[in-house]
Amino acid sequence: MAISVELDEDLKCRVRRLAGVRHRSAHWIMREAIRDYVEREEKREAFTQDALHAWEAYQENKLHLTQAEADAWLAKLEEGDDTEFPRCHV
Repeated sequence: MAISVELDEDLKCRVRRLAGVRHRSAHWIMREAIRDYVEREEKREAFTQDALHAWEAYQENKLHLTQAEADAWLAKLEEGDDTEFPRCHV
C-alpha cells in the first residue's frame, strides 16, 4: 500500500543524508523507521494492557507481594538460587 507522508525540508535532508551513509534508499530508511516505531508502540501497549489487567486482578482478589518480598526473591535469583516465585498473599 502506498502512503504519502509530508516531511519538512530538514527531516527530508536528514533522511537523505542517513540513507546515503547507510547505502540505502530514503524509502528503505522511512519504512524501517515506521516498522521500528510500530513494533515499539505495540510492545508499549501490550505492557500497558498487562499492567491494567494485573491491577484489575489485584482489585478483585487483593493478592500481592511486597517490594521487600520481591527484592528478596530477585536477590536469590541473582545468587544463582533457582528458587520458585514466592506465593502471593492478601
